[in-house]
Amino acid sequence: MLQIGLTGGIGAGKSTVARRLAELGATVVDSDRIAREVVEPGTDGLKEIVAAFGTEVLAEDGSLNRPALAAKVFGDDGNRAKLNSIVHPRVRDRAVELTSKAPADGIVVQDIPLLVENGMAPAFHLVVVVDADVELRVQRLTSSRGMDEKDVRARIAAQASAEQRREAADVWLDNSATQDDVRAAVDDLWHNRLLPFERHVREATYPDRGGPKIVDYDPEWPRDARRLIARLKLAAGDKALRVDHIGSTAVPGLAAKDVIDLQLTVRSLDDADKLADALSGAGFPVLPDFTRDTPKATDPDPEHWRKRTHASADPGRWANLHLRAAGSPGWRYALLFPAWLRADDEARAEYEAVKREAASRFADIPSYGVAKDPWFAQADARAEAWAKQEGWLPPN
Repeated sequence: MLQIGLTGGIGAGKSTVARRLAELGATVVDSDRIAREVVEPGTDGLKEIVAAFGTEVLAEDGSLNRPALAAKVFGDDGNRAKLNSIVHPRVRDRAVELTSKAPADGIVVQDIPLLVENGMAPAFHLVVVVDADVELRVQRLTSSRGMDEKDVRARIAAQASAEQRREAADVWLDNSATQDDVRAAVDDLWHNRLLPFERHVREATYPDRGGPKIVDYDPEWPRDARRLIARLKLAAGDKALRVDHIGSTAVPGLAAKDVIDLQLTVRSLDDADKLADALSGAGFPVLPDFTRDTPKATDPDPEHWRKRTHASADPGRWANLHLRAAGSPGWRYALLFPAWLRADDEARAEYEAVKREAASRFADIPSYGVAKDPWFAQADARAEAWAKQEGWLPPN
């Protein structure tokens, strides 16, 4: 099943998005609701909280007095950590239980207010962040919930910043306008990204990527790469020695196809094959026909250029994943080429011109790739000369 993380700051309107996703067919797991359930009267969770913070955190009817507990926790890192150690494991276990009941072809949305703060983003196929202007959020919370403005602003300040949320967000939903607007955005996300993404993950397939369209450098590419790298590291575990952003989108200022190329370093291709199912489940199914790189003059033996290739199943983010053995010539070259282009302005401009010209002549990616071969034939030696002159070595 497809796992979606949904988050957003207090007052941003995350609940509106969660409700619409549920109406469309998602299984929504609300961590706030679960957090209330696991500390209801008679639960072990409430007993532990009382043992840790005293009977003054209980209301007259024996339920949790949330304002009293908040007064003990807010601004006290030690007490907050103690509370989290009681509540979070119970919330996690209950969320797993609810998720396991979803259909195999389902889309599970985990509504988690502190998803970013708790570093949970890599565990999901996609993270959706709901945002709104801070002043609008303050106005919503003071008028609709009757909260004190000073308290609202303190809560907003204590949560993740907008920049931290953008770092985690695959999808950014601005909920500053009307509910109709955000519902329309959710509908578009559901039908055009989440449903096809789920199908591709389930079938271990990937979307049609179209032709070799060259676009100007996008400063969001490195951020996209960081999110994917974090997911891949989690999926691959200790079989991944490292994961690097490679290819043209790893070169600042270079126009390129809107494709994030990543290299996952393994000890051997046997390890790469053992990762196939885990990577496919994480949204990167195998590309079975791409098992070798084109040999370079430094090592013309084709056997030394073997690899494994996967592609993203996400229709909203084209990404290729190359698995190569540490120390192999293909592994080394994948790291050398962008390092050279980042350092050599003339080479970078040349390569961009070659890419744009080839893309203008060919509508399919294989022909586009062949058209660049003559430039690569002379560029390889230049990259190697630069590496020797600069003493460049691939990272450990």
